[in-house]
Amino acid sequence: MTQTHGTTVIAMRGVGVWHRLTAHVVSAWRWLRGVVRPGGWLALIVATVGLGVGVSFGIAELIAAGTLAGVLLLLALPFLLRARPYTVDFTLAHDRVVAGSSAHAQITVRNETSPVVLPGTIDIPVGTGIIDIAVPLLRAGTSHVEAVEIPAPRRGVVSIGPISSVRGDPLGLLRREATWSQTRTLYIHPRTTAIPPTSAGFIRDLDGRPSPVLVDSDISFHAIREYVPGDAQRHVHWKSTAKTGTLMVRQYEQTRRSRMVIAIDTDRDSYRDEEEFELAVSVAASLGVRGVRDGRDVQVVVGEELPEFARSRVRAIRELPTMTERIVMDALAGVTSHDAVNPLSEVAALAVEAHSDVSLAFLVCGSTMTAAGLQRSALAFPSHVGVAAVVCDLEGEPRLRRLGEATVISVGVLDDLRQILLRGAQS
Repeated sequence: MTQTHGTTVIAMRGVGVWHRLTAHVVSAWRWLRGVVRPGGWLALIVATVGLGVGVSFGIAELIAAGTLAGVLLLLALPFLLRARPYTVDFTLAHDRVVAGSSAHAQITVRNETSPVVLPGTIDIPVGTGIIDIAVPLLRAGTSHVEAVEIPAPRRGVVSIGPISSVRGDPLGLLRREATWSQTRTLYIHPRTTAIPPTSAGFIRDLDGRPSPVLVDSDISFHAIREYVPGDAQRHVHWKSTAKTGTLMVRQYEQTRRSRMVIAIDTDRDSYRDEEEFELAVSVAASLGVRGVRDGRDVQVVVGEELPEFARSRVRAIRELPTMTERIVMDALAGVTSHDAVNPLSEVAALAVEAHSDVSLAFLVCGSTMTAAGLQRSALAFPSHVGVAAVVCDLEGEPRLRRLGEATVISVGVLDDLRQILLRGAQS
């Protein structure tokens, strides 16, 4: 019995040793795969085969080739020592730029611990691309500072980092990387144009404009009616009460809050190409910034991406944060078009359901939107709401026309929007 127990213990220990050995071998293999480049594998094969076969059969050429490959590998090893000898500091001058410009940054690489660090490379991932920074030989206590220009040709939200240090020999046989976890986010805002205040021009929606809803307390007087239990005593109209002998109270028209809704059509089929969609986002950004500056409650809504099977049965929109100009621009930097979204008419209808106090609405769409689709979208808003549709058509002429009760603005470039609204404000 004791012998059987001892055998079991030995077997279990053997299994444990085997598992640990296997784990070490797998870990070493992964390390080798990450360190040895294709040229390094070739040198390793030449060294192994050349020396083995050359020595076995006395072939001097193979011995020389194997020896040379082995020497190259040995010379490459010092470049891998201390894979993370640097401290890296990366700073962005501005984390928000406009599309078509560039972001300026600075990277500082310091050698604070090693007597000397051989030349290396710093890789800075920017979105789907990489910026390489060559770092020269650094002695102890020295640093290398380099300005980095990050191109921002198109609108978007770009992740920068994590930064990695790349150490390798000049021949590219061996390579070792170390990564710093810090990342930065760069907001590339859409282009905008300065437009006149939204309360001016052909859509007049001044604060305090009355609505058909009658209430007991507001600023727009409507009529006198008889007192009913529950009415506040401060609303009693004493002159009418004295004349009629019956308590009479004032009644008011409810004034509407100045809420502006901007609905962006994010259906990819509504646009001729991606440039047309970018123009639409820039139009919405210009209107949104103007609305915030005018002190309006601005709401920007876009169609939410849906699975194809649910597109005909589910209605969904996404409301972008709009508390400040910066927040509006940050949100619009990440807006994209999709293949499966609700049409603009349903986006407008859902916006009305969510915000019954809307007083001014802008519908932004592409050149393939039909007149019938525009009309359906405009009719989603109540009759007292001022509705303007902005059709982005890169190949069309800028113009202003009426479509039922809605105003339709066609723009080919962003500045057309400013010019048309400015003419409307001056007329």
